[in-house]
Amino acid sequence: MNLTSKKVIVQKSANELCDFLGEVRNFEKLMPENTSKFELMGDQAFIFALKGMPEIALEVKEVTAPTKVVLGAISDKFPFTLIGRISIINEHSSDIELEFEGDFNPMMAMMIKGPITKFIDTLSSNLEVL
Repeated sequence: MNLTSKKVIVQKSANELCDFLGEVRNFEKLMPENTSKFELMGDQAFIFALKGMPEIALEVKEVTAPTKVVLGAISDKFPFTLIGRISIINEHSSDIELEFEGDFNPMMAMMIKGPITKFIDTLSSNLEVL
């Protein structure tokens, strides 16, 4: 299952945005209001939960400055990656598009498509107002 957020403009340079997303503690600022848990698991990982959903642990898998940040699920039970693709607009702004890629059976994909779409759209909207 592949889902893509809207592309948003962020008032940070591509390098600043890449650095921001590479620091997992910054994701707490981007989480939706219905986040019931956010906890750091070292410098490269965090665990979070949205109300009514199971806990999900993510870790930084790859940072290709200044154009790409990849987070991946730590658990094999819910295997997915969240990719931030950053494009340079000018020295003070950039744009980003979030991509969710997961390998799920059709029933699971149908159940999680709505909540995951809303989740990545919320992350994207919160990046836009940084």
